[in-house]
Amino acid sequence: MVSPEGVEAQTCVMTGGGETWARAYYRNTSGGELRSVLTLMGPGGRTVELHCVLAADDEPGSCETPRSRSAGGPDAYAAVAEYAGAGPVEEAPLLLRAGSHRAPGAAE
Repeated sequence: MVSPEGVEAQTCVMTGGGETWARAYYRNTSGGELRSVLTLMGPGGRTVELHCVLAADDEPGSCETPRSRSAGGPDAYAAVAEYAGAGPVEEAPLLLRAGSHRAPGAAE
């Protein structure tokens, strides 16, 4: 996904070795420092949240939540990353929200 303000992002749920985590890939071309919150949502209402700071440069980067023991298949999880401007939270506009997508054929 790409925002008009210059933020590009992709968010996904990762699995391996009996563990699950969320990863967000991003590129910040906005010209200013940005904040991001990456959230992994799992079965039973469990969530993991990670705050990342995106430097004011054009280099691609990523951040990911800590890995935790899987409590179901990949289709039991979803991830979303929200990107906002720096400064006080109540004044920083939301620039982009990028969520994970279900794999084709995954259960609803």
